[in-house]
Amino acid sequence: MSVQQTTSHGVVTDSVRPPEFSRAERLRVLTMTAAGSVVIGYAGVAALLALVSSTAAHASFSTTGVLTAAAPGWLVAHHVPLRFDGGQLGLLPLLPTALVMLLVYRAAAAAADRLGLFEPLQARSVVFSIAGAHAVVGSLIAFLMGDEGPVRATPAVAFFGCAVVSGVAAVAGVAQRCGLVEVVFERVDPVARRGLRAGASALFALVAAGALVLALGLVFSWSTTASLFDQTGGTIGTGLGIWLLCLAYLPNAVVGALSYVVGSGFSIGSVVVTPLEFVGGPVPAVPLLAALPEEQAAYLPLVLVLPGVVGVLVGFSLRDAAETPRARVRAVLVAAVTVGVGALVLAAVAGGALGGGAFDPVTVPAGLLAVLAFGWVTAPGAVVAWFAGPRPPRVVEPEPEPEVVVDEADHDEEDYEDYDEEAEYDEDAEEVEEEFDEEEDDGIEDGEEFDHDLDEYDDLDEELAEDADPDLDDSDDSDPDSDGDPGPEDSDEAEDAEPEDLADKPR
Repeated sequence: MSVQQTTSHGVVTDSVRPPEFSRAERLRVLTMTAAGSVVIGYAGVAALLALVSSTAAHASFSTTGVLTAAAPGWLVAHHVPLRFDGGQLGLLPLLPTALVMLLVYRAAAAAADRLGLFEPLQARSVVFSIAGAHAVVGSLIAFLMGDEGPVRATPAVAFFGCAVVSGVAAVAGVAQRCGLVEVVFERVDPVARRGLRAGASALFALVAAGALVLALGLVFSWSTTASLFDQTGGTIGTGLGIWLLCLAYLPNAVVGALSYVVGSGFSIGSVVVTPLEFVGGPVPAVPLLAALPEEQAAYLPLVLVLPGVVGVLVGFSLRDAAETPRARVRAVLVAAVTVGVGALVLAAVAGGALGGGAFDPVTVPAGLLAVLAFGWVTAPGAVVAWFAGPRPPRVVEPEPEPEVVVDEADHDEEDYEDYDEEAEYDEDAEEVEEEFDEEEDDGIEDGEEFDHDLDEYDDLDEELAEDADPDLDDSDDSDPDSDGDPGPEDSDEAEDAEPEDLADKPR
């Protein structure tokens, strides 16, 4: 049944519902996975040794002898150094280690799919079971080899070495299925994420450049390579053994060529090989070493162009990682750190002790390689990313207005003129106010005279009323029917008399 599952890191996936397992079933799956990775790895080493011993001349083949010899070979595949009476074998081949890690990777991924794991915390059971099984078996083999045998190993070193190799491979196997990759990337901003991817690509490009230089060296010295194969005796078994030895150490040689391309070089005993320096001396008669230059040449420093090109490509790939140049340079720095750390790890596991003889030790300077790889990516990459990417638009600030400089003398004259104008205005305003006050006083006197004339007019009305009363009494006596109302003639005479009297009166 298809359902949507939400993991603890916030990723919603549309997948088939995982089957429900009991505790016993889960334990059985984890046990079979851990034991199967150990047994298959051991069987692969034993089969390889059986093939070599069966084809080698004057070699006795026995099942017991092959299984016994496979024990130190299994430790070597887990990058555990071995000790001999004459010294220590610390220069361990990387190809068997890569094959063991691939085997563990596939086993862990299959166990995660079988159990239906999709949470990051659920990956612990698979990782711990596989790493624990390899650590226990490795320490047990080192303990059984003892301190008196021809080949010896330290149990503590075997325990931790096997645990680290198998544990890293198991984590890689369950990382994608259990969401570990999403958890890591969620805590990294997009610019740094681009830098990590560019750094991984740059490291791969540098390794490829080293492999190319190694291949060119073998092609140009093919006659020496063929003669070294002929010196081994010419039998099928011996030739197969030499060929398998070169194949097992091929990744080590690629890392040495990577160090040579970057500029740090490598050394085998007293022999020092760098693009700018060459110190000759004896080297093992191994066909893979035929790619070494016989002397310093003027064209050898040209290989330093390759890491510069890689740095330019890193900057060009990160030209659109961010809008601002500083953010793009930060992405380049993240890529450079990734390349430096990766080169440091590869150099640390590629070299080591080689028996305490004339060829001891084989050294790839890990610190110098990391610093140079960091510099080759940072310098050209930062320049390209800074100038090749987009730039934010410039904000043009408005130009400030020029200040007006006023002469102090002119300013004083203007002040005096303004002061005179204000004084004249004040005098005019005072004169207007005085005139207004005088007009108000004249208005008040006219009002008093007008009131006096009104009083005189009232007195005249009263006198006219008194003069009219006797005539009214005589009319009442002569005409009783009139009821005291004046006749029309009398009213006309009164009206005619009033204006004359008013005109005679002074105002």
